[in-house]
Parts: sequence; structure tokens; C-alpha cells
Amino acid sequence: MPFSLHQGDALSVLVKLPDDCVDAVITDPPYNSGGRTAKERTSRSAKHKYTSADAKHTLPDFTGENMDQRSYGFWLTQIMTEAHRLTKSGGTALLFTDWRQLPITTDAIQAAGWLWRGVVAWHKPQARPQKGRFTQNCEFVVWASKGAIDGSRNPVYLPGMYSASQPSGSKRQHITQKPVEVMRELVKISPPGGTVLDFCAGSGSTGVAALLEGRDFIGVEKTKHYASIAADRLTETIRHSLGQDDMVLTA
Repeated sequence: MPFSLHQGDALSVLVKLPDDCVDAVITDPPYNSGGRTAKERTSRSAKHKYTSADAKHTLPDFTGENMDQRSYGFWLTQIMTEAHRLTKSGGTALLFTDWRQLPITTDAIQAAGWLWRGVVAWHKPQARPQKGRFTQNCEFVVWASKGAIDGSRNPVYLPGMYSASQPSGSKRQHITQKPVEVMRELVKISPPGGTVLDFCAGSGSTGVAALLEGRDFIGVEKTKHYASIAADRLTETIRHSLGQDDMVLTA
């Protein structure tokens, strides 16, 4: 099967998967960023945090955005420990984050047993300027490996920075959706024919990129609405690009 998609809680799904079943973990977890006070942290939804007040779209919210930093680090360590078990020796993990959560993300990935390798930058050309300040037009990808990397197994030379705008208009199907062109480059860290895992699959951009680049995909998404969108996008990718209809959607 070129991909399987699970709708449910990530940790509950991952514990049921077998050891050494993926080559790379590439995911965009809820950042849980900001929230200067307890009220801000607990009262603001993902939509309030990541979309402007004049946004015309009606994208649904998603859960998991109200943890403080310590709780976020604990949760991320738990799930990345499980992801470490699922990853083959020499495999890799790539996690999106922002500048606020960059330190705790690097702590959690190492506490989970991974070898931290560095940080990749994602530059967003259309970020909003801020008067008297530096523009916050970068997000980051913390990457790590499960032990030593055998470069001969996947002899790619990947850059350390990518530049692309977030999808907009009708192409934006998730509040924090990442550009497929960036994700297509990132999945190349997995060897051709390998399997990519995304346990916060959202609208399925990681999976679309993996399929387009000749990799298999395992996705997990908690929000039913977004899991349905991901299933549609993955199926369409197979129909148009791979000529297959193989899919598994599990609860």
C-alpha cells in the first residue's frame, strides 16, 4: 500500500505500529507558542493564534494548542520516544517549530533518544512587516537521526533553507498548512521507496509530498474534518500521479 491514514490520537495509534517500520518522521506538531499569561494560553484557539482577524476563510480549529511549555516538552518527548521505536536505525526525524519553541523542541527530541543534527530554516516571503522590529518571516525544522547516518544509502545533498509562501485562497485547507514544494524537498531525506511518518498529518501535505517523491506514507490526524481532507488529497495524488487507488483509512 502506498499510504495508510489513521484518524485518532497520535500516541494511541503509534503504540500499535511495529518496530522499525518507517525511514523518516516528518511532522508539524501544534507549536503551543505564545500565551504570555494563563488566560491567553487557555482562551485562545489555534484559529485565533494563527489567522488574522480579517481572514475570509472558515477553516476549522484543531486541538492541542493550549499547553504551557513544560507540558508541551513532556508531550513531545513521549511521542518522539514512540516515533524513535518505529524508525529504522539511521533514520531521521524532522519537526517544524517557531522561534519561541525551538529550545524546548531540541530538548525533547534529544530526551526521546534522537541525535540532534541541526536546524533547517523555512523562509516565508509574504510575512507581515513589523514597524521598528525584525520581520518574523522564518519557521524552523529541527532535524535528528536515530544513530549514525549512512550517506551511501541515500546520497542526497539537501540545502539548509527553503523559501516558499504558505498556501492561500482555495489552496489553503488547514490553518497551519505547509507548502507542498517545501515538503517535497524535506521528504528526500528518506531513501527512495522508503516510508515517511507524520503523526500530525493535518490536511495531508507531508503525505502528498511523499507520494509525489516515490515514498510510502503513514499519517495520523486527530481532527476528523482534516483527516477527511487528507484522505481526499492523498487519493487524488495517487490517481493523478501514480495511477493507483490503494488506500487504507482506519479509525
